[in-house]
Amino acid sequence: MRTRFLIFILSLTLSIVNYQLSIAQQLTQTIRGTVVDKISNTPLPGANVLVPNSNPIKGVSTDLDGNFKLMQVPVGKQNLRITYVGYKDVTVSNIDVISGKEMVLNISLDENFVQGKEAVVTAKIEKNKPLNEMSTVSARTFSVEETQKFAAAVNDPARAASSFAGVIGTDDGNNTISIRGNSPTGLLWRMEGVDIPNPNHFSPPGAAGGGISILSSQLLTNSDFSTGAFAAEYGNALSGVFDLKLRKGNNEKHEYTFQAGLLGVDAAAEGPFKKGYAGSYLINYRYSTLSILGKIGVPLGDAVTNFQDLSYNISLPTNHAGNFTLFGFGGLSSQKINSSKDSVKWQENGDARYSDNFFSNTGATGITHAYILNEKTYLKSALVASKNGVGDVTDRLDDEYQSQTRFDASSYHTKFTLTSTLNHKINSKQSLRTGFVLNRIDYKIDWKDFNSDINALQQYINSDGTAYTAQLFGQTMYHLTEKLTVNGGIHFFELFTNKSYSVEPRASVKYEFSTIQSISFGYGMHSQLQPIEVYFAEFTDAN
Repeated sequence: MRTRFLIFILSLTLSIVNYQLSIAQQLTQTIRGTVVDKISNTPLPGANVLVPNSNPIKGVSTDLDGNFKLMQVPVGKQNLRITYVGYKDVTVSNIDVISGKEMVLNISLDENFVQGKEAVVTAKIEKNKPLNEMSTVSARTFSVEETQKFAAAVNDPARAASSFAGVIGTDDGNNTISIRGNSPTGLLWRMEGVDIPNPNHFSPPGAAGGGISILSSQLLTNSDFSTGAFAAEYGNALSGVFDLKLRKGNNEKHEYTFQAGLLGVDAAAEGPFKKGYAGSYLINYRYSTLSILGKIGVPLGDAVTNFQDLSYNISLPTNHAGNFTLFGFGGLSSQKINSSKDSVKWQENGDARYSDNFFSNTGATGITHAYILNEKTYLKSALVASKNGVGDVTDRLDDEYQSQTRFDASSYHTKFTLTSTLNHKINSKQSLRTGFVLNRIDYKIDWKDFNSDINALQQYINSDGTAYTAQLFGQTMYHLTEKLTVNGGIHFFELFTNKSYSVEPRASVKYEFSTIQSISFGYGMHSQLQPIEVYFAEFTDAN
């Protein structure tokens, strides 16, 4: 009996020690960020930031620059509640707090124009509400976490979007999507408010999708996806818009991340430039698993598929000249099919004597400048250069096993974009947004095909040209009541090459029945520029 009692006391003591050790070793992390006005982008000092499910409740207030820092937040899924006098409460749900990386957030609040002597405000969890306050119809935000959770999304925004209403994937082998039955080419890609080329590996000419996204989830933050009747600032699109946002790097300490998966390895680095400076860098690089296996000698068969990409976001704030940002991405992808020098295989499969080398390369780099003119006016401008090239070369082995080129084609597009957008809050009920987009577009096409009559390659297309486009837009948002919001705007698009233009009205109405129920109506006229070489096509007559 005494022995059993001693064993019980010893077990109880060990349990208490283990419990205390588990508490002492509980993993925590820091959540910090900035709280700003959604329209003017001005910081909101004194806003309260709370972790509702913490015990005891963890909370801080933002400083004069709208910055906050929550220390020792337990790792796992967490929620944040942000409150500020005169603004609607916001709840940020399902923040994935991990031990190896600080969480840095940028939170925007909507001004609450209904004010009285006493008001009771309840937190609204609107996961589908877009970041762009001018988008009230057929638009929603998607998070990086969603691209990681959806089945077969593989951290790819386009694949994740195929789970949304009205969106379907057109091919299981790539991330091309069709929105409301429209052509997949009707999709517009934007990054940091600027139009960008198709950011996907293995994309064919003129496509809006490809095999896999060039952009790593390490670089993206919450972004918008619109599926029709979109805001007036979006032009040159027929079916939908991906408005991608990049997160800023940690500006207080250096962090490094390395991931390895079925598709490839992913390495990221971020951190401050120097102590006391709010600027930061964030760089991400990926390399395909198949490329690694091929380099170390693993047999991969007759077809070899490779891709690699680099993306970055560098934040350079100043004291008086506004905030500058350098951003960009680049992706190289290729697929090579080797021919066989065994003529027996030629009889079994005629394609065995052909080799094919396909490449698809895309990149963009730019600089943005954001400047707060006053407490109600915010100006953001950008200059971006981008280029994409797609090519394919096919060779054939003759009876003497000599290689002969049968097809050689390439297409290159270069674009320079200058854009500027002015946001102005007239009052708590009404806001205005206006701006312009100027583009210079260059193209070059070289297309040679085999002519059996002369037993040699023949040049069919060798063309290049330059075109200019201009887009102007203006839109306003007005809260008629606390529940009823009206948006109206117009988009103007002109192609100077043939002096054609379009005037596109946009309008929407949204009524919120409650914090979780709303109904909206929208109208939009849209146009899209065809691949620029279409306008330079030449035909040769009999003479």
